[in-house]
Amino acid sequence: MHLTQLSLKNFRSYTDLELELSPTTNIFIGENGEGKTNIIEAVMYLALLSSHRVSGDQPLIQLNSERAYIRAKIQNEERSALLELEINPGRANRAKVNQNSVKSQREIFGYLKAICFSPEDLDLVRGDPSERRKFLDQILIQHHPRMAGVVADYDRALKQRNSLLKSRAPKATLEPWNQHLANFGSEVIAERINLINKLTPHFVEAYKDISKKKVAALSYKSSIQNPTSDKNLNKIEILNKMEELQEQERDRGASLIGPHRDDLLINLGEHPVKGYASHGESWSIALSLKLGSYKLFIHDGEKPILILDDVFSELDEERRANLTKLVLTAEQSFITVAVDKDLPKNITGKKFFVTTGNVKPL
Repeated sequence: MHLTQLSLKNFRSYTDLELELSPTTNIFIGENGEGKTNIIEAVMYLALLSSHRVSGDQPLIQLNSERAYIRAKIQNEERSALLELEINPGRANRAKVNQNSVKSQREIFGYLKAICFSPEDLDLVRGDPSERRKFLDQILIQHHPRMAGVVADYDRALKQRNSLLKSRAPKATLEPWNQHLANFGSEVIAERINLINKLTPHFVEAYKDISKKKVAALSYKSSIQNPTSDKNLNKIEILNKMEELQEQERDRGASLIGPHRDDLLINLGEHPVKGYASHGESWSIALSLKLGSYKLFIHDGEKPILILDDVFSELDEERRANLTKLVLTAEQSFITVAVDKDLPKNITGKKFFVTTGNVKPL
C-alpha cells in the first residue's frame, strides 16, 4: 500500500497543505521545529486514529481553529480509497471513505498501516510500562482492527469502575463493571500474548542482525497469574484476583487487576533491558522492536508504510546500514532529516524542503 496524496488543513503548523507523494521514497528535509514530524504525525493518525506523540487531540489543532482535517488517497494493489477525517477535540471525530460518511471513525481502521521509528522510541526501553503497553496495542489494532473497539470498551469500563471504587459504591453496584472489566480485559491480555508470540521470532532475528553478543527475548508480565492466549481462562483469573484484592482496591480507589497494570518485558541475556542496557543496546532493542513489527506485517502479507522520523543522525554506521536495507525493500517510505548529509547516500527518492507551514518539492 502507498499514499498518493496527503492534504492537511489547520493541522499543527499547516493551514492548508497539499502533497503529491512518490509511491516509493519520500524525503522531508528541514531544521528541527519546522514541521517535518507534523506530516508524519498526520500519516500515523490515519493508521492509529490517535497521535503517536500526544495523548489528546487538542494540540493537533492550529491556534484559533476549532477543528483540523486530514485527507489522503491510498492505493492498495488494484484498489484505491479516499479517506477524510475531521478531528474535533472534545467531540466525536467524523470520517468519510470515498466521500461517504461512516458511522464511526473506527471504520477507516485497516485502510492504512504504518510502522514509525523515531528517537522517542527509546522510551519503549527506558520509559514506563505504559509506553510498552501502548506499543503492543497499536500494533495489535493495526493487525486486528476490531480490537480497537475492545481496547476502547476496556478503557471505558476501567474508568467507570475506578469511579465507583473511589466513591466506595456497594458491591452490587460494582459487580456489573467487574464483569465488563474481566470480559474486555481478558481478551486484551489474550491478544497481547498472541501478538508477542508472533512478534518474538522477528524481533530476535532483527536484534541478531544488529548485535550477536547477547540473545534478546520478549515476555509478558501480567497482574494475573498464568496469563494465556485463552480469554476464558484469563477472565476466571481476573475475577478471582478481584475477589482476593477487593478490600485493597476499595482502600486505594483504583482497579489493581487488568491489562492496564501489565508490561512487556525485554531481556538481553539474563538481565532486563531496563536499568541494565547501555545506550547503544537500548537503541538496538528499540530499533529491533520496530523492525520486528514491520517484518511481522510483511510475514502476514501486508505492506505497511515505513516511516523513519529523524533517526539516521542518532544511529551509528551499523544500525544505519540495517535500517537502509529495510528502506530499500519497503513499498513506500517516509523519511525526515534535518540536513541532506544525514541521509545515507544509497537512499534516493522524492525530496521536499520543509519550512514552517510550507513544504516545497526539491
